[in-house]
Amino acid sequence: MCSVPTIRSESELVSLAIQLGARTVSGWSVREEELAREGVPVSRNLAEQFRQKIRHGDDPLGELFGILRSPTERRPQGATFTPCEIVLAMLDAIADQGVPDRVVDPGAGSGRFLMAAGNRFPKSILRGIELDPLAAILARANLAVRGFGNRSYIEVADYRCHRLPEIPGRTLYFGNPPYVRHHLINRKWKQWLVAEAKKFNISATQSAGLHIYFYLATAAGSKTGDFGTFITAAEWLDVNYGNILRELLLGKLGGKRIILVEPTTRLFPDAATTAAIAQFEIHSQPKAITFQRVKQLSEIARCPENRSAGREQLEKEQRWSQFTRSPERAVDGFVELGELCRVHRGQVTGANRIWVTPLADPPLPASVLFRSITRARELIRAGNVLDDVSHLRFVIDLPIDLETLEGEDRQAVKQFLARARRHGADKGYIATHRRAWWSVGLKEPASILATYMARRPPAFVFNQAGARHINIAHGLYPRESMSREMLQQLAAYLSQAVKISDGRTYAGGLTKFEPREMERLIVPGPELLMQGDRSLKTS
Repeated sequence: MCSVPTIRSESELVSLAIQLGARTVSGWSVREEELAREGVPVSRNLAEQFRQKIRHGDDPLGELFGILRSPTERRPQGATFTPCEIVLAMLDAIADQGVPDRVVDPGAGSGRFLMAAGNRFPKSILRGIELDPLAAILARANLAVRGFGNRSYIEVADYRCHRLPEIPGRTLYFGNPPYVRHHLINRKWKQWLVAEAKKFNISATQSAGLHIYFYLATAAGSKTGDFGTFITAAEWLDVNYGNILRELLLGKLGGKRIILVEPTTRLFPDAATTAAIAQFEIHSQPKAITFQRVKQLSEIARCPENRSAGREQLEKEQRWSQFTRSPERAVDGFVELGELCRVHRGQVTGANRIWVTPLADPPLPASVLFRSITRARELIRAGNVLDDVSHLRFVIDLPIDLETLEGEDRQAVKQFLARARRHGADKGYIATHRRAWWSVGLKEPASILATYMARRPPAFVFNQAGARHINIAHGLYPRESMSREMLQQLAAYLSQAVKISDGRTYAGGLTKFEPREMERLIVPGPELLMQGDRSLKTS
């Protein structure tokens, strides 16, 4: 980051941008004019300092935007500006795709992608779409100072419903679509997503993040021969809502290459997020997509250890991040965990403050109190075997039919439920969707218990004591009868063999194993488990 001269307000920032030539870039909007009228003048000397820094290749205007507006203020619009090093690495990675006649950034921000493209492609038209009028003014100023103003056009608009003018040549779609989680997206736009996806014969879920909307809008507005590369959060590779983008890449978008940056690598200084770079060429109908996993930006352009996955394979798989890793070597006698055990997440209580307790108060009958794993650390501390539950808290699991309780037991439960109602336990989402709001419905004790979300590999514990578990853990239930020794062997093997990279890793190294993902882990088959330690050491 460069040293940024002092600007104390957005009004000063607007005036500075205008002094730097923002008005020379076409496309000014009414909203930008309103901001311009509120501008507070800045000195020519200060403007000259900024001009020199921009010409040097820095973006002090964008940096100031990030200072004057906190990450919390920017989050609803997903305004996280991309470091220039990433922008240049993405450009290097598409060097073999040819020269575009036009470059479009669908979420232009302060213009970093357009500035890099303008420098790389001296004859290309530069067009940015940006919802925030202040950011749009900054992009104009940056492009003007860099000498690209006469071939640039910035529009204050929502890319999802914006239609670009047609041109005879090729367009490069280049940028970082905003990342906003679905719960911050208006219902109207969620309905738009479903309707637009349907035009491509894709069934869309409304839980998709905003970056998926931008891919969909690009597919709708582009033509054969156009190409692009976007950097977004990487969850779409694996999560259910990502099927929209996965199908688009196998369809009109024409996915060519996907680069997954190791989640432990922090690319954005003000946002902890994963990163996947997707390259595509419209209507190219790829027979295969190339996958790459990198730890640093310098690896993006030189493509080390590329792997390819064919269309048929990609159509079958719901989790694509696995293609960025070397395939596991097949070993005789080993199988997927799912062949031996079903994996189930523990029960959701809906209100742990009500249903989880160290002691029952008022006293409740022992028949409704179940010692349970309610914190992941309880499994981590247990080692390979859980043989004592005396330190565990109780989960209160009442029968659906309260008539089965008699005498003092029934009276105690009635008192407890009266207090639970006063605390709103019958009003929560989970409670209102149960057959009986008061019945948690714990699963039977699992033979093996496992953690599934942490910044470390999962803990697998043989559940000798028969503890129950809630949704902070997974339970492994054998499909066929397995001896105690085999179960202990299986838990011990999983604890030693499973790596953090086997799961779905999020920003900052937080790794999650969904039940079906855990079932795909490779483990010793029944014969090897029966043979014991000696046979497993050679695997």
